[in-house]
Amino acid sequence: MATYKKRGYKPKKEKVVETVEDNFDETQSTTAEVFNNLDEAANKSEEWIEKNSKPLFYGLVAVAALILVYLAYNKFISEPTEREASNELSYPREFFNQAEKAAGKSADSLYNLGLTGGEGKYGFIDIAESFGGTKAGNIANYYAGISYLKMKKYEEAINYLSDFSSDDELLGPTALGAIGDAFADINQPEEALEYYEKAALKKSNDFTTPLFLLKAGQIALTLKKYSKATSLFTTIKEKYPDTDQGRDIEKYLASAKYAQ
Repeated sequence: MATYKKRGYKPKKEKVVETVEDNFDETQSTTAEVFNNLDEAANKSEEWIEKNSKPLFYGLVAVAALILVYLAYNKFISEPTEREASNELSYPREFFNQAEKAAGKSADSLYNLGLTGGEGKYGFIDIAESFGGTKAGNIANYYAGISYLKMKKYEEAINYLSDFSSDDELLGPTALGAIGDAFADINQPEEALEYYEKAALKKSNDFTTPLFLLKAGQIALTLKKYSKATSLFTTIKEKYPDTDQGRDIEKYLASAKYAQ
């Protein structure tokens, strides 16, 4: 007798029993390990801080004390000293300004008064020595150097101008150029050329740059450094054609090229 099979009948599948192990996600283990490491690190940090709490406290106190000392120094020492130096500078500067308008021995006398002071007032030399760390002390070096240069005391001029420093657009290059002038006047052309080039490169502008490029080129000609002179004059021609030096540069270029 044939066995009848119902349509669509499917044999029952065995039920699969999932265990806890089957549902275990490995990322849970990694996350737990990370948190355990963080806890361990935090515990070690707490232990280190607790162990070194006194040194840390004293270190913070020391830093705070240094900040307070710095602020107090600025308020009670540096700023008053700066004001005092600035006030002292007005007296010799008057003589300097008068000397710039005078000539001959009269000018030298006025420059000298500016340098040495009088009537209980400081001159540029005193201010430079007594207030060396101030802006006024720095600018006193400049005035002293220029005064000595005008009085044709070139070594003193070089010394004081060398102690002056400035990033000012005009004063910085002018001081370096004045050192170049002093070296040129004592017949040290190599040093003069060096400082004229420094002055030209200090700050790029239409006043000092072409002026000191021209002076450097002229010194280079006397030293028979014709290619250097040509290069310096060419820079004036190309970059500063509308300046006084630029309008007159062709004759210098011709001299340098002809001499080569």
